[in-house]
Amino acid sequence: MKQQKHICLIIVLITLFSIVAGCSTQEATKKKDRIKVGIMLSDVGLGDQSFSDSAFRGLMKARDELGIIFDYRELSDTKTYEQGLKELAEEGNDIVIGLGFMVQEDLEKVARQYPKQRFILIDSVSKLKNVTSITFKEDEGSFLTGVVAALTTKTNRVGFIGGDDVPLIRKFEAGFEKGVHAIKPSASVNVVYAGDFGNEKLGATIAKEMFQKGCDIVYAAAGLTGVGALREAEAHGVYAIGVDSDQYFYAEKAVVTSMVKNVDVALFTVLKQYVTKGDLPSGTVQLGLAENGVGLAQIRAVPWDDHKQQLIEQWKQKIINGEVTTK
Repeated sequence: MKQQKHICLIIVLITLFSIVAGCSTQEATKKKDRIKVGIMLSDVGLGDQSFSDSAFRGLMKARDELGIIFDYRELSDTKTYEQGLKELAEEGNDIVIGLGFMVQEDLEKVARQYPKQRFILIDSVSKLKNVTSITFKEDEGSFLTGVVAALTTKTNRVGFIGGDDVPLIRKFEAGFEKGVHAIKPSASVNVVYAGDFGNEKLGATIAKEMFQKGCDIVYAAAGLTGVGALREAEAHGVYAIGVDSDQYFYAEKAVVTSMVKNVDVALFTVLKQYVTKGDLPSGTVQLGLAENGVGLAQIRAVPWDDHKQQLIEQWKQKIINGEVTTK
């Protein structure tokens, strides 16, 4: 009798062990089956209130809605982009993302070392076969900010602050100037390149000098440096235009609108294709007004009537139809 009880106990224990082991195996399989994504953030990293934060929102949305797992690296920790990208590649991520044109050289170096690894490069174009490039038509969105600036200024003097004098940021400047002059051909555009995307005090200093010269609205495409310009505009009782994400909440009395670059939408869309189809788009994905890659945030801080809004919509449609040159 005791022997039978002993045998029954062993059978029960074996059964329980099998169930637990089976559950553990299923759980491990589920985790293994989930898509893993790693991202090397741009130079300022999280908290830039702009580019990196927007990308992070896209990854969180992909985590919540597509079930991906993601990890990230910041330059302040890895010291070089190359080191961060290598770490992410060696972690076994299905996709490794490099955020920003400044990452390109190191991303391509790592992509050559890991030819079977899939990479995404945002804001620049790579010709490597294992790299999908995502770029935006910043000039199209910036043209519309120029229209807004021209309709807002009372002094006929506006300013543009760029993070650095590089081809990408010159696209913002070119579109902005063309938009301003489409509405007010005689308006002057004061242009300054800060040479730094992460210096809020520098942005405030540059903006202050512009306001002293009579500018009453500035467009800042300069990351955290630009945030300093937005806050300085509020302190001076004048206006500003943000960039990349809706930056209204950083200077609510000053920020009229922002040129929204939907990095979050772009990342989510591309990752959704990977999750559903098992592959990334090849070559370059370019997103403009027509693709909802860029656009304007809600207009606030200044009176805005239907006539002005209709003007924006008209210029937007002209750009989409190819009737207007924005570069």
